[in-house]
Amino acid sequence: MDSRVFKFLIGALYIYCQVLAERANDNNNKETSFHFLNILSYMSTIHDANNGELMVESNVTLEAETILSALNSTDMQVKDTNSTPHDVTLLDSGLISECLIVGNQSNCNCSDGYTWSNDVCYTEKCCSESTCTQKVSHITPLCIAKVQVKINGSVMLSKSTWDSSKTTKLETAFKELNGFEFLKVTRQRPGNSIVDFEAAVGVKVETSRLQSIVTQLETYFGAVIWVDTVGMVTIEAPETTKYLSSPILKCTLEEETDSAGWNMSTKHERFELNNGTVVKLNERCATQEYKSCVSVKLQGVTILWEVYMFPAGIYECGFTNGSVRHTAKKQLRVSFLPDEITLRINPLAVDCSDMEDSENANVNVTATILNSTESFDVWWSYRGEGKNNLVNTSDGDYLVYSFTANISCQKSNASQYVTVTFKNTVNQNKSAHVDIPVIYNGETFCEKDEFWPNTPSGDTVINRTCEEGRVGYKSRTCNGVIWQDVFFYCVDQELKKVTKSADHFQKGLGATQKVAMDIFAGLQNSSMADSTNSSSIMADLGASINILSVMSSASVNIALQDSVIPDFVNAASNMLNKTWDMYNTSVKQNLSSNYLLSVQDLVKNIKVNMTNEFNSPNLDLKFCSGSSCSVFDIDVNLNKTHGKMRTVAVKNLTDKLNNNFQEKITTSLLLSVTLEDNYDSSLEIRMNFPSEEGIKPLCVFWNTTMREWSDEGCFFNISDGNHTLCVCNHLSIFSFLMSKSDEYDEILHIISVVGLCVSICALLIFLIIEALVWSAVVKTNLSHFRHTAMVNIALFLLLGDSSFLATSDPDILSDTWCLVLTICKHLFFLAMFCWMLCLSGILVHQLIFVFSPVRKRAFMLFSSIVGYVCPILIVGSSYVYYKCTDKPYHDKKKCWLLFKKPLEGSLHAFILPVGTVILTNLFSMVVVILTLLKSSVPDSSKADDKKTVKSILKVAVCLTPVFGVTWVIGLFDFILDEKDPMIKVARYSFTILNSFQGLFILLMGCLTEEKVREEMIKLIMTKSKGQNGSKKKLNSTTYTKDK
Repeated sequence: MDSRVFKFLIGALYIYCQVLAERANDNNNKETSFHFLNILSYMSTIHDANNGELMVESNVTLEAETILSALNSTDMQVKDTNSTPHDVTLLDSGLISECLIVGNQSNCNCSDGYTWSNDVCYTEKCCSESTCTQKVSHITPLCIAKVQVKINGSVMLSKSTWDSSKTTKLETAFKELNGFEFLKVTRQRPGNSIVDFEAAVGVKVETSRLQSIVTQLETYFGAVIWVDTVGMVTIEAPETTKYLSSPILKCTLEEETDSAGWNMSTKHERFELNNGTVVKLNERCATQEYKSCVSVKLQGVTILWEVYMFPAGIYECGFTNGSVRHTAKKQLRVSFLPDEITLRINPLAVDCSDMEDSENANVNVTATILNSTESFDVWWSYRGEGKNNLVNTSDGDYLVYSFTANISCQKSNASQYVTVTFKNTVNQNKSAHVDIPVIYNGETFCEKDEFWPNTPSGDTVINRTCEEGRVGYKSRTCNGVIWQDVFFYCVDQELKKVTKSADHFQKGLGATQKVAMDIFAGLQNSSMADSTNSSSIMADLGASINILSVMSSASVNIALQDSVIPDFVNAASNMLNKTWDMYNTSVKQNLSSNYLLSVQDLVKNIKVNMTNEFNSPNLDLKFCSGSSCSVFDIDVNLNKTHGKMRTVAVKNLTDKLNNNFQEKITTSLLLSVTLEDNYDSSLEIRMNFPSEEGIKPLCVFWNTTMREWSDEGCFFNISDGNHTLCVCNHLSIFSFLMSKSDEYDEILHIISVVGLCVSICALLIFLIIEALVWSAVVKTNLSHFRHTAMVNIALFLLLGDSSFLATSDPDILSDTWCLVLTICKHLFFLAMFCWMLCLSGILVHQLIFVFSPVRKRAFMLFSSIVGYVCPILIVGSSYVYYKCTDKPYHDKKKCWLLFKKPLEGSLHAFILPVGTVILTNLFSMVVVILTLLKSSVPDSSKADDKKTVKSILKVAVCLTPVFGVTWVIGLFDFILDEKDPMIKVARYSFTILNSFQGLFILLMGCLTEEKVREEMIKLIMTKSKGQNGSKKKLNSTTYTKDK
């Protein structure tokens, strides 16, 4: 209702009572004051409620009941600002106080349930519930409703001990409060230097007056005193709420205070609530009536917010002003559902391989949840069908539901699973299901390995038993008939507690600086554990990085002070001292990226007051106010105008990150640079990294979105042999990469393309010549063997060179075509070398076993297996291996096989078999040369020696391209150091000899053979004679006709 309307109503009541007063017959000079509360007004078009006070004065004796009765039976009407009339009904009224004034004497009393207001008490000294004889009738309000306010406090003496005189002094001081009821000492702690007390007053106290009393007592006792009040704060909260709902709790206080906050208590702990992913505090809800206000929204209430084993959660708000804190508590009843339902099965897999399809197998299933006071309806179902009710058994802090499921052995493509469902008192449901691996009759499976049972291919078995002192699980996947590596997540119990604390901290539960320090201290203690068990390291390292990630996320909403830096830096450094080799590539890259981003965000968000730097073996952290800084010998210069630069250098991490520049190798250092309180529109950062001489660096930054290196906005400036200067136009995480080989060499590229084109043409000519002369030159088994091998070598080299030429510009190829062409090159070049092996093998056999010729059928069978089957098996198995192990098979930037380090990378599926062939072919060449030397007569002439040397040279020259010996030069690229000047010679030699290999095969494998040359000459001559004969015949015919 409009305030002016309400004032009008009060005026109407006043006039009406004055009329009643004038009708009284008693002429005594008396004045009576009535206060009416809860005068509720009602209008026909507007619903509103108001409280008002009415003083009735008269010089005659008045009966209070008469006035109240008259008011309750009176209908009134008011008009609003638009002169629209509204009916008002007085709903309730009551007598607050009564004063009788006779002459200069005044006697005032408060009605039952009311006491003197603070103004009356502190100005007129009327503080008890007895009659006040002071002239107080003009004070408004005169009496106020009683409110039970309890004051709990602690006195901490610094020099003396507590005695009865101090208790008397304490009580005397608090008696100055209006409505004082009692004070008693509730506990004296050991040593009698700390005592707890409790007091009660009947009105809401003034904070300033209570603080004044506390200050006086602190001076008198030489002590520190803290007091809490209950009854001053109004708390609003729902009585009940649902699971995953978002209730809002609100506290208000009439006075202004310095600070406000919320706490939550559990059976074992008390948490301070701060802003987090779940807790959302709001201190901007004050009004003119309530000058202090704080509310909290709990986003998605789960069992975390329940007080375990208690009927409801207890939430406490508090307003602090000096040494005084005003509090209020509220129980929040929640209809919960279990946050986590842990399902276990025994056995871990069902073996139906020796059972009929019509039979069933029994599986024991247990569902475990945290103990809760909620009354659940629980049932289980098999494959989503049926409803079988369950009853729990208590196991400490957990409830366990057990049952036996009959699993069908009938073969099915659909998975076998059981589901357990919980329903709370407000009909909310939550379910969890567990898949049951089944080995059907005739299916492949992995055989039992220690405690890992027989398991069907493609299924993952989870084992929830861990070593003593560890909690979590282990899992293992069956792939075909081969067990994959075990994934360990059995985490140290103490580290698991730290994980839980970090999770609560992120949500806003207990998110204080002390808790943050405890979390990082626990993380450091865990990181210092000297464990040699790779499975324990795997589990603990993953959990530790997760804690870093959680705390970095929490630091966005919750301020972390720099006191956490020592433990944080030491823990992060210790993690890099652990071995990461037990992780596969994808997991390692994901963990290292999470680690890096977490460290960067924590360094960026921690509030720095005193700390300027902190270093450890793997992390060097500095906060620099100037424009330059140095960490781990990396000189950093930033053209900022103001703000503090935060730099952290990290060692031994880059080799674990995803290196998308495959032709580059990582360095051991990376640098993260952030800037606080800076609004410069453009920045340039110059970083001088320590480096080696003779490298070609690439300055890069870590793309946090793509999780890979990028050189956008960064460029290499100068390198003096000991340092590399990188310049970037943005802030991020920086490093530089080094070339394992020279940068793109345009001359080499041109030579490769020209050589491949020449080879392709030469090989086509070679195949055409072979087709033309085949019937003429292939007369014996030996010639058949030789030409068959040469044709296959030429054919596969032609296909390989064509595939290689197609990938000369990989950027224009799609990923699919890049993969297909990589497989083609792998297969064709490998097949070429296999046929070279066949050729060298038959040659050596014929030289050694002259009188034991190989049968044609035997050679064709042997060469088909070696030349066709073996390459397909090698390429196919290597591709399947890398596909199944989730490792990259090819380099998308080069469309060729990957080489990471010795014995790691798909390129070894090419190098190892090719190296074996080349070594075998070199042996064959040596055998041929030795045979030629042996065949020469010891006392031969110089002419014969020259002939022998020429024969040896001819053999070496002819067999080198045919046996693929030129490919051995490629090994020097892996052996020679980048600084060695011979490496360039080796690369050019390799490129020229192998790109023109097709031409060499045409020259050495075809044109140098006498029979082939003779047959080609015959073909050419025959064709030439045929053309001449046709011309003569044509001329003769023409002459005859003319004649």
